[in-house]
Amino acid sequence: MAVKTTKTAAASLEDALWASANQLRSSMDAAEYKHVVLGLIFLKYVSDVFERQRLKLDELSRDESSDYFTPTDAARDAMLEDRDEYTGDGVFWMPEGHRWDDLRKAAKQADIGRRIDDAMEAIERENPTLKGVLPKNYSRRELTPQTLGGLIDLFSNENLAAEEHESLDVLGRVFEYMLSKFASAEGKLGGEFFTPRSVVKLMVDMLEPFRGRVYDPACGSGGMFVQADRFVKAHNGQRNDISVFGQEQNPTTWRLAKMNLALRGIEANLGPQWGDSFTNDQHPDLRADFVIANPPFNIKGWGADRLAGDARWKYGMPPANNANFAWVQHMLHHLAPTGTMATVLANGSLSSQSGGEGDIRRALVEADLVECIVSLPGQLFFTTQIPVCLWFLTKDKSGKQVSTERSQRSRAGEVLFIDARMLGSMVSRTNKELTEADIARIADTYHAWRGEPGEQPYEDVPGFCASVTLDQIAEHSHVLTPGRYVGSEAAEADDEPLDEKIARLKAEVRTGFERRAELQDRILSVMDSLEVEHG
Repeated sequence: MAVKTTKTAAASLEDALWASANQLRSSMDAAEYKHVVLGLIFLKYVSDVFERQRLKLDELSRDESSDYFTPTDAARDAMLEDRDEYTGDGVFWMPEGHRWDDLRKAAKQADIGRRIDDAMEAIERENPTLKGVLPKNYSRRELTPQTLGGLIDLFSNENLAAEEHESLDVLGRVFEYMLSKFASAEGKLGGEFFTPRSVVKLMVDMLEPFRGRVYDPACGSGGMFVQADRFVKAHNGQRNDISVFGQEQNPTTWRLAKMNLALRGIEANLGPQWGDSFTNDQHPDLRADFVIANPPFNIKGWGADRLAGDARWKYGMPPANNANFAWVQHMLHHLAPTGTMATVLANGSLSSQSGGEGDIRRALVEADLVECIVSLPGQLFFTTQIPVCLWFLTKDKSGKQVSTERSQRSRAGEVLFIDARMLGSMVSRTNKELTEADIARIADTYHAWRGEPGEQPYEDVPGFCASVTLDQIAEHSHVLTPGRYVGSEAAEADDEPLDEKIARLKAEVRTGFERRAELQDRILSVMDSLEVEHG
């Protein structure tokens, strides 16, 4: 199946792959088909990485100046099948007979589903870090050989392979793009594993996780970690500058995260298995330098009855019918003394008084933990149209460094409010995303407020941002809605005298009525002439 890649934009390739893969889906549910497609992309990726390592070893074995030089074909073949030559460089070992090329050759066979399952089993067996991660149900009846063969042909496309040789990240991009498209196709359920990329990028650009331990207690498919890794590399850091810790309670989503991070070469501790962060904390002793999360909104039945008196509820027992402040306090519990956290929450968290939430919010403010609140525009998420906000909290607002890369101006006793509800651009009939300019404006405002080196001096901007004291927040009963504090954007000056304005508007209205009467007369005249001609 040919995929045209004549456009230079990466999106053209990804769009074409999605369109072709979705066409093969037929009547299969998107939630099920997701694992079929993403599992094959993962298999293609690790096979390509393996083959690149194999090609590198083959070239070295023929180079007489190389330590790998091997004079005989037999010795060369033995080296190319030496497992340690791959795993020693962090490359997954692909057992013979189960590599992508083997599947491509058998793509038209009636037993292709069983062959894929066998390959997944063999790869897990040879690579312990993938144990229990890969999908292994390709031989079920609803997956026809035509569907599976079509997908294998699609991801074997020569144009894709050519681009792959230029950058092994291309299939990582495709994987991430497919995640977003499946999230959109699945609607509400899809949002459990995917946070829109522009929201993740905003959080990471504000948090700036240059170095240290990064934790996400509701990690979904791992998008926060992927973006943090990109941030580090974009700022000339090394991948091992950050250590990644996460947790996910949905077993299929946990597997997606493991695959997504393996595609990027990111070593992450997601716990030995999936588990609920409240009742089965996989990292009880972790104190992270950065916490970044998008936990599920307003969830009920989160285990409050089993967790009364838990050490994490330092600022108040969260209500049983809403886990928002359970998530906030869980993250604070896992935050290092100099750490900073960012989380997405429903806007109700800013003002709700039910179930003791107002008391918890007041306690967080009075403890001077709340650093910044950002109101985001609606329609950013595939799962919900409700407006959401970002909370930034820190245990070190007094002025100590939050990383070795920068110093921090003291903002003790103040909170920055940013109202970004008017930002964002529509990218589909139902969804918005934050543009690069939007992200830069919000992040730069935050960094300027913190007094970081190289930033312009911070100033309040009516209608957009305001730095507010804790006393002022107390006057508003500790409600944290940014619109209460940033005011309205300054109106453009209007010097026209009122009597002149009224006269001008009256004349404009009269002219409009006259033009409408003229137009009506012309239309009636045309209709009369038509009656005469055809009468």
